[in-house]
Amino acid sequence: MQSRNTVRAIKERLNIVDIVRRYVELKRNGARWTAPCPFHQETKPSFFVNEEQGQFYCFGCQASGDIFEFFSKINGLNFKETLEQLAAEAGVSLERSSGSHRDREQADKPLFSRRQMLRMYETAAAHFAAALKKQDAAQCRAYIEKRGLDKAIVQRFGLGWASREWGALAETLRRTGFDAHFSVDAGLLNRSAKGHVFDRFRGRLIFPIKNLANQVIAFGGRIITLEEDEAKYINSADTPIYKKGEHLYGLSQARRGIAANGRALLTEGYIDVLTLHQFGYDNAVGVLGTALTPEQLKRLSGFTSEFTLLFDGDRAGRKAAFRSCEMMLARGLNCNVALMPDGEDIDSLLRKKGVQTFETLQKHAPDGLRFCIDVLKALAPRETVEWAKIFLRHLLLPELLSPYISRLATHLQLSESVLREGLADWHDQNRPARKAQGANSSDEKLTRQTMRDKQIMMYAVRYPDRLEDLRSLGADMALQSATARSLWEKIEEWGEEAHFHLDEQEKILWSLYRGAEAAPRDNGDKELESLSSHLNTYYDFSQKTSVSAVLRQNTGTGDFASDLDYLRALQKTLERGNG
Repeated sequence: MQSRNTVRAIKERLNIVDIVRRYVELKRNGARWTAPCPFHQETKPSFFVNEEQGQFYCFGCQASGDIFEFFSKINGLNFKETLEQLAAEAGVSLERSSGSHRDREQADKPLFSRRQMLRMYETAAAHFAAALKKQDAAQCRAYIEKRGLDKAIVQRFGLGWASREWGALAETLRRTGFDAHFSVDAGLLNRSAKGHVFDRFRGRLIFPIKNLANQVIAFGGRIITLEEDEAKYINSADTPIYKKGEHLYGLSQARRGIAANGRALLTEGYIDVLTLHQFGYDNAVGVLGTALTPEQLKRLSGFTSEFTLLFDGDRAGRKAAFRSCEMMLARGLNCNVALMPDGEDIDSLLRKKGVQTFETLQKHAPDGLRFCIDVLKALAPRETVEWAKIFLRHLLLPELLSPYISRLATHLQLSESVLREGLADWHDQNRPARKAQGANSSDEKLTRQTMRDKQIMMYAVRYPDRLEDLRSLGADMALQSATARSLWEKIEEWGEEAHFHLDEQEKILWSLYRGAEAAPRDNGDKELESLSSHLNTYYDFSQKTSVSAVLRQNTGTGDFASDLDYLRALQKTLERGNG
């Protein structure tokens, strides 16, 4: 874990307002700044930034946090990536773990390789973009013009040309100082059986693939004449900076459009994404030639829970749409399915029949469950029941069971009792696993626990650096709810950085206790004194319980510290007995 001093230094050097205004248009409102929230669809300024406290909060979607949370959420980065980028911007050196010089060198190698690869891909992207303007790219430019892609889209998405020469990119990388062996590891060059290296992409229109930090991490390449005896598309192989099943084409360019529209358009092809953006649908992304994966969906759902699936109307397109619907519905996400008419794809539909036809297609698109039901009607009754039971077992949100069962039973003419058969037992058996994934039942939420838990965790959230003071009062032992104990453990492990590791319910509490609208954190001693009084009252009351009766019988000194030591020992004994 990085030193808290490093995080503090970054916050001191970077102003949250300067960072936020890169993504939204902030307006001053008294001591705060306001704007429409970039994380959900709206026009009213429910998004507030408190410059003095370095916090943001949205009253609409409850998104909240500090400069790290904002930068992480808006760019889809994890904490380590956020820390690295903000540290570089702030001019703060990141601390390395202790150990021998050799150990530190070994630990730095993956990070060094990653940075080198990113620079290499930036060089390659510039090489391909420059090649598109050269004379031997005339056929590629003609293809781009034929597909109706304008210069603004070509520039925005950084399209390029990989010449037919075997070593054009290899020579550029060599002149730039990149080692050929490393270029092979990065997936930009291939190696022959005799050990010679050559360009992986040749004679293709190049589509750069970017991460959410707007860095090029991979390429897709398309042949420009179908007569060529090669695969129509080839893509970068997996590398330390790119895993095909985790990224989506165009998400870097579409993230603002998704936030503004509150919905993502999900399609398959590179050209389809480009065409949609050119026609004003700047919330469109592509799945990079694979079936939609849980990792891609997790990345997308960080921006929205509403989706429209745009797939071809052929058998392959319907199958892809069905599988995508299953995955989205099981996670509680909303989706509609707009299949292209026979003989049309997104590109041809928009260019030949216009935006109005495309809008009508979306307007009449069935919701995901209805689409699945229509597909299931073609199956035998036994297969339908089997699918329905498997689907219902994989729902991550138990509250969806009843409405889904009702709709499936009604439209498939099945008995609800048949669908419910065995579900209760199955969910009971798998409840511990779901809890481990954060799906705690509603009666375990911290907001429904005792006032004592709330008082303790309020202080812990507001002053995570004073957890030891709380422990000296026995606060950790007074916690009753599983959620409170989980939150305590995360604060204990991560300190000020804990909010990057919280589930949604815990984030709401974090914001409530120390967000932009919370009371100033300037009187920790007085708040601790008040909490101490409450805990003393609790322990006085506990003397009347059976456990405290044992405590009283074995001590009887009236020494609170000694009593607390005994209570800790007793608790460990009880835990061993229950283990």
